[in-house]
Amino acid sequence: MSGQSTGCGFLMSVVVHGDSALNEQEKELNQRLRQLYPAVNENETPLPRSWSPKDKFSYIGLSQNNLRVHYKGHGKTPKDAASVRATHPIPAACGVYYFEVKIISKGRDGYMGIGLSAQGVNMNRLPGWDKHSYGYHGDDGHSFCSSGTGQPYGPTFTTGDVIGCCVNLINNTCFYTKNGHSLGIAFTDLPPNLYPTVGLQTPGEVVDANFGQHPFVFDIEDYMREWRTKIQAQIDRFPIGEREGEWQSMIQKMVASYLVHHSYCATAEAFAKSTDQAVHEELASIKNRQKIQKLVLSGRMGEAIETTQQLYPNLLERNPDLLFMLKVRQFIEMVNGTDSEVRCLGGRSPKSQDSYPGSPRPFSSPGHKASSSQPYLTGFDSNCCNGVTSSKSHSSSPHSHKSCPPAAGSTLPVSDISINGSRSQQPITSNDVDMEVDHFTNGVTESSSNGFLNGSSKHTAEPDDCDADMEVESAQSKRQLCGGSQAAIERMIHFGRELQSMSEHLRRECGKNSANKKMLKDAFSLLAYSDPWNSPVGYQLDSIQREPVCSTLNSAILETHNLPKQPPLAQAVGQAAQCLAIMARTGSGSCAFASVDDYLH
Repeated sequence: MSGQSTGCGFLMSVVVHGDSALNEQEKELNQRLRQLYPAVNENETPLPRSWSPKDKFSYIGLSQNNLRVHYKGHGKTPKDAASVRATHPIPAACGVYYFEVKIISKGRDGYMGIGLSAQGVNMNRLPGWDKHSYGYHGDDGHSFCSSGTGQPYGPTFTTGDVIGCCVNLINNTCFYTKNGHSLGIAFTDLPPNLYPTVGLQTPGEVVDANFGQHPFVFDIEDYMREWRTKIQAQIDRFPIGEREGEWQSMIQKMVASYLVHHSYCATAEAFAKSTDQAVHEELASIKNRQKIQKLVLSGRMGEAIETTQQLYPNLLERNPDLLFMLKVRQFIEMVNGTDSEVRCLGGRSPKSQDSYPGSPRPFSSPGHKASSSQPYLTGFDSNCCNGVTSSKSHSSSPHSHKSCPPAAGSTLPVSDISINGSRSQQPITSNDVDMEVDHFTNGVTESSSNGFLNGSSKHTAEPDDCDADMEVESAQSKRQLCGGSQAAIERMIHFGRELQSMSEHLRRECGKNSANKKMLKDAFSLLAYSDPWNSPVGYQLDSIQREPVCSTLNSAILETHNLPKQPPLAQAVGQAAQCLAIMARTGSGSCAFASVDDYLH
């Protein structure tokens, strides 16, 4: 019996380690493909990753995750040829696409073809023999372009050789490589939507494909850099002509409005003076918005809501969905231990939990999660309309205490929350809670996380951060629910019940809102984990998730002053990104090397 248990345990171990290895390989593949083809959106146009078990002739056998191809036919005549296509066509947004095939065995005669074919091309043939089919054959080194008659092209290839196929989707050409060396252009005027294809014809022929699972033998990245330089030079050479002065003035206005939009007070004022422009918002109003932004970005949502209600009395009453979104964020900050309502109850969270820049970062997307790094302007989202994200994507819903009072009787399904570790009853001084809002340096707080102050890099640590490097690990281990205070946990649970009541009242008054429902469910899900920061929903606790909330609130305030919700500069960036996405969908390969990111950084 013990022998059987030992055997089962061994098998389980093998399975677990096997799955772990596969997951690691998948991660490496994803990372390499993102690096090679950053402009490709795989949700719309997936990349080829293996051979298709459904799109092949019967004489083809697949193994090793559908990357190894072997011939299992008779191999007596050309009628016994067999091919297989990849799972997906090559997306135009690749710009330049490359894959390699290693010859494991040339078999009896080495009648092998490597190349491309369109969907629907006969698979009972070698690549290149039919229309919209292209191949380089190993037995004679000829290239075949939609014809049974080949043209001299390169050397023959055999067992041990690695043959690469590169498709340039900008000029619609294709070249091959052998063991890391380019063989020159093989085909021109290629049609779109071609699939990587390999064909075999005699027994014993075996090949392995590499679609990015491993580093390539040929330096394809160097070739990509050449084409990126060409495309960027083409953009730089775009003729401006006599309109240069007009464009200069327009750009200055766009920059000025961006600085005002994000409350960079002193910088906006200085820039306006130097370019002889007028600031279309009072300085006091800009500072008010900056004050609110600082509170949101530092996680002090309760104070941010209160300040907003004081400075803009009717704003949240008119926008119940926006208030609901702010309250949900406040609940999340309570869990994090950063909201003032729980901090003042005795729980002090580690600095790693509550530290955050006082001003929005100039180039970031409001809708991304902590793991993303889309370098768009703050406030821009590709799903925006006039600069304000729809309630579907951000779930923003305000609630007014007067028009939508919370219903009684609702309860949050949480009880007996335990704290991991001992309580932390360290008192908080007034300096911990009160924010210095009158100290501005060109509109950017000195704690700005992007490390820049007035154009110069700033890395000076605050006095109490002198030992920050040594404290990182201990700070992580000290993270506790609501900062470690039992009173704070009780307040958080009570607040959650109020939030649930508010949600039910909103649903009765305004109808169902799936975005609000999901937002609340995700926030409450944090309490299902003993360590919410490292849970599947822990991304909500990341400080970067405050940015979309800050952006949405800022846009709503600007709207009350009849100012644009979205700065024109962000709209221009968004439009450029959308144009590139349209180019990708319509098959313009040059979009791969015209990234907006390259010009923002």
